[in-house]
Amino acid sequence: MKIKLSHLLLGATVLVTAAAFAPDGGKNGASGPPTKFIDAANMDLSIKPGDNFFEYANGNWIKQNEIPAKETRWGSFNILHQENTDKLLALLNQVSKTSASQPKGSLKQRVGDLYASGMDSLAIEKKGFDPIKPDLQRIAAISDLNGVIHEMIIDRVNGDGSPLFGSGVGADSKHPKVNIVELRQGGTSLPDRDYYLKDNPRNQRIKNAYIKYVTTLFTLTGTSPDEAAKNAATVWTIESALAKAQLSRVEMRDPNKTYNKFAVADVDKMTPRLNWSQLLPEMKLNKVDTMIVAQPDFLKTADNMLATTPVADWKVYLAWNMLKGSASALSSQFVKANFEFSSALSGQKVQTPRNERMSGLVDGSLGELLGQLYVEKYFTPAAKAYMVNLVNNLKGVLGDRIKRLDWMSDATKQRALAKLNAFTVKIGYPDKWQEYAGLQIDRHNYYGNLKNISKWRYDYNISQLGKPVDKKRWGMTPPTVNAYYNPVNNEIVFPAGILQFPFFDFKADDAVNYGGIGAVIGHEMTHGFDDQGRQYDADGTLRDWWTKDDASKFKSRADQVVAQYNAFTVVDTLHVNGKLTLGENLADLGGLNIAYEAFKRTKEGQSKTKIDGFTPDQRFFLSWAQVWRGSQRPEAAAQRILTDPHSPEQYRCNAPISNMDAWYAAFNVQPGDKYYKKPEDRIHVW
Repeated sequence: MKIKLSHLLLGATVLVTAAAFAPDGGKNGASGPPTKFIDAANMDLSIKPGDNFFEYANGNWIKQNEIPAKETRWGSFNILHQENTDKLLALLNQVSKTSASQPKGSLKQRVGDLYASGMDSLAIEKKGFDPIKPDLQRIAAISDLNGVIHEMIIDRVNGDGSPLFGSGVGADSKHPKVNIVELRQGGTSLPDRDYYLKDNPRNQRIKNAYIKYVTTLFTLTGTSPDEAAKNAATVWTIESALAKAQLSRVEMRDPNKTYNKFAVADVDKMTPRLNWSQLLPEMKLNKVDTMIVAQPDFLKTADNMLATTPVADWKVYLAWNMLKGSASALSSQFVKANFEFSSALSGQKVQTPRNERMSGLVDGSLGELLGQLYVEKYFTPAAKAYMVNLVNNLKGVLGDRIKRLDWMSDATKQRALAKLNAFTVKIGYPDKWQEYAGLQIDRHNYYGNLKNISKWRYDYNISQLGKPVDKKRWGMTPPTVNAYYNPVNNEIVFPAGILQFPFFDFKADDAVNYGGIGAVIGHEMTHGFDDQGRQYDADGTLRDWWTKDDASKFKSRADQVVAQYNAFTVVDTLHVNGKLTLGENLADLGGLNIAYEAFKRTKEGQSKTKIDGFTPDQRFFLSWAQVWRGSQRPEAAAQRILTDPHSPEQYRCNAPISNMDAWYAAFNVQPGDKYYKKPEDRIHVW
């Protein structure tokens, strides 16, 4: 069973927020004593703004705030995430005290009992690895290749992970109102294929830690040390072969490259050992005639490996998938081994406290039940209403900027404006809550609860086949500190959890709110027009709506962004991957420009009145910088370079502003400053 804990996401199409102020900058209910939203005490004024604006704006704060041992990085996002976790814990501690007496199947019964079952460490410890013994025994009894393949389907249907390949039901990118089955590459355990393919000291350390982890989990189930070591070598061999067949993360950014629609009969010919005409019904996917194969070459390799790899080795691989998917839900020895390996990847010093892990698990498992309790207490209808106003304000600004583009033809502009006007905006929480119908939670069976949740998720996902795409569904839970853009739905989504300072505060001046929340709203809007989003039209269809010349001009500008970020060094010799991070970098650049223009339309934006010694324009850029305030461990930084489509925080802060004339004027940035760029070299896209 794959156990998924909720965590701080700087992923997807990120960054945040919400607001509660009117388009003209008027505040709603501002009261109370003055607050320093831009505090010079957090800044390092010994650094020139043009040399490193991130350090200038945040240097003293970073020096005075060490990364907590339980964290891999620490900054504005983490602090807000911790504050939200504390709020969730208060709700969970309260509801779990009375959940046993609540009606079976009710919101409070299931939320409270899931949390209580996860906090019952004595019962979990007593069970050891008993919960997965039947699964391991079933795998041990496999005698042939058909048994191997059948086990993979059993695991999938029962929510026990996805060995060898990924699968699911989702919107057809070229027919976005229709759901379709998709097969995807998978089968590996490390965060990226490069951990298997690139031989360097860092990856060797990760490999050693991984081999130790595999060996440890097998020995904890009674396997001899020698046999466990052999099993680890077998797992590494299989996963390395699968990694070689995988597309890179950069290649997977091309939505057309991963859109490969086949008749099921043709996929059967492509993979003779994986007979999909037979397997799909076993996966409860009936009457399927076509499907998407995101990476056909990977699927061919996986099918060939079924013939060339001994059944005994596949049994080891399947047992490993069961172990790794369940380790965090078993007794303390398994949890400890799981954390030790995770620590080798991330640099985290101590395990996150159990109550916080369980809070994240409940949010990730029953997020729209827990979310109802969260928004009832912490999110007001007024904030949602004002957020709508702000989004509309920024949409107007982006529309004006599109109309003024000097590199885009009128024909493409009209299609771009049509797409912008078609945006769906979701704020705070869903209009219709997911009730998880039929999902049962038992206060005294933690592992059983997680298994039920995984099975429910699978059944719900496949139940969407044959139904229209449900565009009211959310991809994040209300308490999440994040935001996203979904190109197939052409929607921007802002959960309630991120609608707080430093992104927004009712009492803050416009410069602070536009530099914070305004920029991240603009960020999500720009995702509709980044290197991926621009390939989807107004109704979410993967379709080319650009003239050839306009597409070429966009690519030329995007390539400049790639080159700028490629030049940044993060750890040792590791550089930012400008191609992997292109979408987020374009969104940061576009979002900040949109927010600044919107800010300049407010009364404060048109004034020169200083607050706490800073002009309105200076406060706007300082607000942007403090959103990215923070530091991270070297191990986490190295991992993010391989896996994260977002650039490190200091470059998210510094790179976009180096392309904005207003920043140069606000801080008197001159030739010779490290981030100075000649006017003709400053990059302008949206």
